[in-house]
Amino acid sequence: MTATPEATEAAPTIVLVGHGMVGQRFLEALAERGLTATHRVVVLCEEPRPAYDRVALTSYFSGKTPEDLSMTDMEFIKDHGIELYVGDPAVSVDREARQVTAESGQVFAYDALVLATGSYPFVPPVPNKDAAGCFVYRTIEDLLAIEEYARTKATTGAVVGGGLLGLEAAGALKGLGVEAHIVEFAPRLMPVQVDDGGGAALLRTIENMGLTVHTGVGTQEIVVDADGAVTGMKLSDGSELATDMVVFSAGVRPRDQLARDCGLTVGERGGITVDEQCRTVADPHVFAIGECALASDGRVYGLVAPGYEQAETAAATIASDEAAFIGADLSTKLKLLGVDVASFGDAHGTAEDCLDVVYSDSRAGLYKKLVIGRDGTLLGGILVGDADAYGTLKAFTGSVPPVSPESLVLPAGAGGPAQLGPSALPDEAVVCSCHNVTKGTIRGAVTEHSCTTVPEVKKCTKAGTGCGSCVKVLGQLVTAELEASGVEVDKGLCGCFSQTREELYEIVLALRINTYQDLLDRYGREGARGGDGCEICKPTVGSVIASLAPTIGASGYVLDGEQAALQDSNDHFLANIQKNGSYSVVPRIAGGEITPEGLIVIGEIARDFGLYTKITGGQRIDMFGARVEQLPLIWARLVDAGFESGHAYGKSLRTVKSCVGQTWCRYGVQDSVRMAIDLELRYRGLRSPHKLKSAVSGCQRECAEAQSKDFGVIATANGWNLYVGGNGGATPRHADLLAQDLSDAELIRLIDRFLMFYIRTADRLERTSVWLERIPGGLDHVRDVVVEDSLGICEELESLMAAHVANYRDEWSETINDPEKLARFVSFVNAPDTPDPVVGFVPERDQVKPDLPLLTIGHRPLEGSAQR
Repeated sequence: MTATPEATEAAPTIVLVGHGMVGQRFLEALAERGLTATHRVVVLCEEPRPAYDRVALTSYFSGKTPEDLSMTDMEFIKDHGIELYVGDPAVSVDREARQVTAESGQVFAYDALVLATGSYPFVPPVPNKDAAGCFVYRTIEDLLAIEEYARTKATTGAVVGGGLLGLEAAGALKGLGVEAHIVEFAPRLMPVQVDDGGGAALLRTIENMGLTVHTGVGTQEIVVDADGAVTGMKLSDGSELATDMVVFSAGVRPRDQLARDCGLTVGERGGITVDEQCRTVADPHVFAIGECALASDGRVYGLVAPGYEQAETAAATIASDEAAFIGADLSTKLKLLGVDVASFGDAHGTAEDCLDVVYSDSRAGLYKKLVIGRDGTLLGGILVGDADAYGTLKAFTGSVPPVSPESLVLPAGAGGPAQLGPSALPDEAVVCSCHNVTKGTIRGAVTEHSCTTVPEVKKCTKAGTGCGSCVKVLGQLVTAELEASGVEVDKGLCGCFSQTREELYEIVLALRINTYQDLLDRYGREGARGGDGCEICKPTVGSVIASLAPTIGASGYVLDGEQAALQDSNDHFLANIQKNGSYSVVPRIAGGEITPEGLIVIGEIARDFGLYTKITGGQRIDMFGARVEQLPLIWARLVDAGFESGHAYGKSLRTVKSCVGQTWCRYGVQDSVRMAIDLELRYRGLRSPHKLKSAVSGCQRECAEAQSKDFGVIATANGWNLYVGGNGGATPRHADLLAQDLSDAELIRLIDRFLMFYIRTADRLERTSVWLERIPGGLDHVRDVVVEDSLGICEELESLMAAHVANYRDEWSETINDPEKLARFVSFVNAPDTPDPVVGFVPERDQVKPDLPLLTIGHRPLEGSAQR
């Protein structure tokens, strides 16, 4: 490494011990204040790689690489002359001589020493806690060790701790194919962040994912076999849990041993004691920041946002600027196993005379609680299952919101008023708590610094560059400020089209444009015309053309001509690609009804091709593990047996679930199975902005869960009630009642209109639930259009749907009967008879699962950095 001319051996030296997220933020703060140009900066990093995003650690199991997780720009390190030593931790500090000794033997003199050593996992002192099969969950190396053991030696795993990292660890085990248990000593999951109500909602959702939760019990002993390997756990209630591996995630403790060894003051329960400037109380030349520091308010902060603030405070103090860290907001928004969990302010209602406003729906896994002061001040809250309002609610904490508390917790579709938007926030409201950025600062970035995009505002203010939970609010504020300033906001679909998806739909329909290239050449941005388009507009326009194909004279077969080049990877092969490069095959089983002969055919195909089979939540049978060259062979056998594509791969109708209805059920009042089959066969293959799901329940007991679907039908004694805009998944939403007591013909006519109006006006990749909340006028406007025909377009909507129904063709049948199309179904174009050698399988529970190679990390040198 070559140091900058100013940063020589004679320059004052800052030594940073630890290079995690907080340590990296400290380096950035030094650079912002010009200290890297006037000081020598040395970083001693214990791990074999520089700072990475530990908050997103679990995403490693979702395909992210260590490079994806890295937070260290090596050009930044090089440009600022920072000496970064990875894999070389500090082992001792001589405060009298002001020297730090590294594990390599190097000794560094310092003028300012900053300890950012973080924390270490707490492992309960139970017998056999270090046995083979016991792990902690803290670093990338920990994840690698867990993965290897799970693949080779474990089928069942137990996680000790039901907090944030514990739930993530359990999700990782489940993702590795291990039956996962969570053992939490507290009476609920995430006891620090949520209350009993929130814990109950979280518990139901997590158990529905297939994880087993044990709350209110502790680990007494790890049971091992004769070889010393884990075989089980003894719990405090006297029961024993059989398990092959244990992951300890029972909290963390400040990593303060280095400070203890050199005589720095530490707290009774750990943590290096510092003052408001993050300077240690025992030595003015030594600072401590992040999880190793015991702040002046007596807290050790385990969140990244307070750590960033401490890093900025320490850097400012070294630069002789005034700064103080006197405490931090502990608000946090998380996504655990796909479930939104957030808490902010006085979430547990500890303030005197406070009141709770609660909305709870245990079936949907929703829990929302606001803590309100007697004077109406919003003091805090907890959100489980739906945390979209977190950014706005957190910013209003400490003030009286301009709407009633009830309207802030009632979900859309449950009768609540319009939700409060970020434009109502006062300028002093903190939008980004990670970097303490207010709404006023964000507005100033637009009005005073000429920022016109979210990335520009991020760069200017650092808002949205921490945990990312404020990015949605940030985008809304930037757009609102630009519009208020008279700036025309580009709402175009992408860099190729200045029009929205809705506008492009109208152009295609009105002018009968039936090719992407024609639309791009005639209506694309000037610089895009004649080009190839992009990965945003190609599938979007392809979907529009497919949904209008019969009307505009285009082929409805997505692999015909130009259409084939517009499709996403799944549509390209009419199947869903899986994590090892194989595909899944899902035949349509309309209404969930199937004959014994049909079941036998599917079983024989799965057996003959060695496929993994699973019954889906949509009442279908999914077959996993097909190689690309096997797909046409599988389809041919299914088609011969009367099956067709289930369109599980497309942005189109997936399924119409049903209960057994009045035919079998003593509570049923209508034939729900017949109606579900009729609807599924009518709307099959209908391409739309996003996937469509439906269900039909035969009575008000709602066994088919119709109110969680894009369009759901519930039987009444007088006919059918139609609900629209529902959604399950990560952001649940109850569907809204559109019309009631409909006859069969009235029901189908309204669904025709609703679906075609949604397809006509929705944005790209916008579910009906989001569309219904975004579209001006919401449900009332949609009802006016599709029920009352206020726009006079219902006849056209019905005509478009009728054209789709009349021209439907099964894509699997079309493909297997076209030799030219079959040619694409090979692993290697230049060796069509050669299967992909990477696609392999191993046995599990009498079936197969992907044989994935162990994730490995290359330890390549870090360019531009000193290493020893």
